[in-house]
Amino acid sequence: MEDQEEHLPPLLTEPADGVPFVIDTPRGLQRCAEALAAGSGPVAVDAERASGFRYGQRAFLVQLKREGSGLWLIDPEPFDTLIPLQRALGSAEWILHAASQDLPCLAELGMHPHALFDTELGARLAGLPRVGLGAVVESLLGVRLAKEHSAADWSRRPLPQDWLRYAALDVELLIELRSSLSQMLEEQGKTDWAAQEFEHVRTHRPAAVPRKDRWRKTTGINKLKSPRRLAALRELWRAREHLAEQKDIAPGHVLPDSALVAAAQDMPGTVPQLLGVPGFHGRAAKREAPRWLRAVKAGAASEDLPELQRRTGAPPPPRSWKDRNPLAFRRYRTARERLVRQAERLEVMSEILLTPAVLKQLCWDPPEPIDLETVAAALAELGARPWQVEQTAAIVTVALLDPDPLDDL
Repeated sequence: MEDQEEHLPPLLTEPADGVPFVIDTPRGLQRCAEALAAGSGPVAVDAERASGFRYGQRAFLVQLKREGSGLWLIDPEPFDTLIPLQRALGSAEWILHAASQDLPCLAELGMHPHALFDTELGARLAGLPRVGLGAVVESLLGVRLAKEHSAADWSRRPLPQDWLRYAALDVELLIELRSSLSQMLEEQGKTDWAAQEFEHVRTHRPAAVPRKDRWRKTTGINKLKSPRRLAALRELWRAREHLAEQKDIAPGHVLPDSALVAAAQDMPGTVPQLLGVPGFHGRAAKREAPRWLRAVKAGAASEDLPELQRRTGAPPPPRSWKDRNPLAFRRYRTARERLVRQAERLEVMSEILLTPAVLKQLCWDPPEPIDLETVAAALAELGARPWQVEQTAAIVTVALLDPDPLDDL
């Protein structure tokens, strides 16, 4: 064990200039904005949420670091907006790790990057086997980060000093990491690919699931086999959502999904029956029992019965294709295997080369006629970036026109 520890890279336990105080006053925010405006080059950005503890996905801590500006920790809770920081940064490039996770909560605070470098996405494009921040920093910079509080309740106040140290380390080396990844991508001829991917992340806003349909994301919903029970689940979900938002706690802390599904399955008619359903136990469940019972009864009496399966326009799971659409199954399997080989040649992860959802849609519902031009156009329409179209269109076209027989799959 001691020999193994001797060969480990050095452990970075806190930022070079120490852990700064948390900014939580207008005067402090103005001081931070002035410092950031006086800095130069890109800015490292990160945000901490309280997923699983609080309602929604808002940021409870924002971390920034820029050359000549220092490292800053901002508590967003006392402020309506962080627009002063947005103005201070101007057109500076933002560096984030897994940017799609943090950009929405930063946007809620009035912060939007004008240019972006995503170190996690860059690591995927560079073909690194592990793309978590700690793994990429260790691989490229030869340093280990002290990482342990990623699942913490960041809404807690005051934030413990060791949590702040963890948060500060998330941005401490991002500027150096960006430089290292940028050089690697340039050597591999992937700089333009990365630029296209970063811009897509910066500008793309995934279509939000309409609130009226979000209840269908409930884990275990497939256990309910009748529209009436689905209606009960829908009303239970809405009741839980309202209470969670009111109390500002994560819906799963009000009641787990399994409890909602069990109640919709059993359709209890009285409070004692409800409290006998798995998941409905303890004082909180007893106190809110009338709320849940009203929801079950509303579902039972509803005239607006949902369909068993929501129509999304997306193809069914490929595991069902072999019987339902054998030709689509052959096309999909052929294209997928060839794209995996292409990804290996290019040293990128296959899901980066072409998103699985795009491939499934194209194989299930190909363009007519099938040729290189129509396939390339279909890929672009489904959201593939130009570099992805260039690297995959011919492979997919051949797979659609001449898929391997079932015996070879």
